[in-house]
Amino acid sequence: MRIIATIPHPKITISIFSMNNKYIVKFEAGLMEQVFKLAHEEVNGVEGIRKLVDEEFLKKVMECFNDMYLSFKDAKQRTLA
Repeated sequence: MRIIATIPHPKITISIFSMNNKYIVKFEAGLMEQVFKLAHEEVNGVEGIRKLVDEEFLKKVMECFNDMYLSFKDAKQRTLA
């Protein structure tokens, strides 16, 4: 798997990889990550992925990161306290 591009963002790291005829778009925030896989035929290369990762999509990604954080925090409080 090799990184082929990044998408700048002030709060998270967004990396685009290519492997086995798939693009892998990885979003990282601290210790959490979200990964989406797309067949090469689904999008028009990196530019197609940049269009896909629009403001509305990023809003949902950030909401998911928040939910992930809260779920993990709650689990730690229940089990490590």
